[in-house]
Amino acid sequence: MAMSSTAVAQATTTAFPQMNGAHVVTMESPHPYTPISVNGSADDYHCTLVDPHVRQNAYIVGSHFYPNSAEVHHAILFEVLPADVPQAIAANNGGKGWSCFGESGVGQWLSVWAPGHEIEMTPKGTGLSFPKGSMIVMQVHYNLFEGDKPVSVGLKLLTVPVTKAHLIPLYVNPFAAPPDIPCAAGVNGPLCNRTASLSLLAKQWGTLQAVFVDGLEQSCGRNPSDPPGGDTTTCTTPVGFSGKILRIQPHMHLLGTGMKVTLNPGTAYQRVLLNDMNYDFHYQRSFDMPKPVAVKATDKISVECTFNPQLAQELPQLRRLPPRYVTWGNGSANEMCLAIVSSIR
Repeated sequence: MAMSSTAVAQATTTAFPQMNGAHVVTMESPHPYTPISVNGSADDYHCTLVDPHVRQNAYIVGSHFYPNSAEVHHAILFEVLPADVPQAIAANNGGKGWSCFGESGVGQWLSVWAPGHEIEMTPKGTGLSFPKGSMIVMQVHYNLFEGDKPVSVGLKLLTVPVTKAHLIPLYVNPFAAPPDIPCAAGVNGPLCNRTASLSLLAKQWGTLQAVFVDGLEQSCGRNPSDPPGGDTTTCTTPVGFSGKILRIQPHMHLLGTGMKVTLNPGTAYQRVLLNDMNYDFHYQRSFDMPKPVAVKATDKISVECTFNPQLAQELPQLRRLPPRYVTWGNGSANEMCLAIVSSIR
């Protein structure tokens, strides 16, 4: 992946660095999980609760997720605070986990693993706050086109007790734009109609997914019934917090080719934070800001994504599927335009 002039890619490492007082916590899913097709979809989302047994307030400063199989499309780690642990244990089905399309249903975003990642370290001087007694939900997205064998995923965390570290808490916030990608020129089929494609989305993933698409369109100032379609999408929203942006991780699916993130677009204070026009799903990376970028809650942030619909007829994972109008969705054949922003406040 090429680096933009305004951001620097974080280097891939294979081992946690040495840190005074740090402790490596190793976990894995208690039971192998065999992904299954849901309503004809080639994708499955499954959540598993794991306990890092952190018995004093700590910071997480590094994570290393082990997919252990090609069918793992991506994973999101959620932090379950002590007050919510009973709810997570109840959902965990005796260690076997639960189906969790979309969100996990419990916990808050902690970090994201996607192909190309190995060890993810927090920016220097920061850590993700992890109160004692908290747990982790591993939400794993499986793509059955890559396989359907039992999978046991693993996770390592590098933690530092609060009493032994003077770190600034790091926060993770997603900023999204709704993809509306018509079928490529010269490609036709029943699902090239947006309404038909959304009906399939609701059938495969539940009506709430279609509702989410409408809500995302509205939050970006679009008409949910007739949003602008094309190979690019843009959404501008308030930042929503005051602090400093340290890192951005772009995430799209298989049609994604580029992402641009701009602070206060169209103003005298406009600043491009990320301009990655060589996005590769199989080599996803985080980008650190050369210097922390100060923001106010009322500032605006714009996320723009570029897609290549022709890839739907070229990629082995997609060309076996009927052509479709592609909207936001959890499946590999759907798309996302998601800038995952890490900040301090």
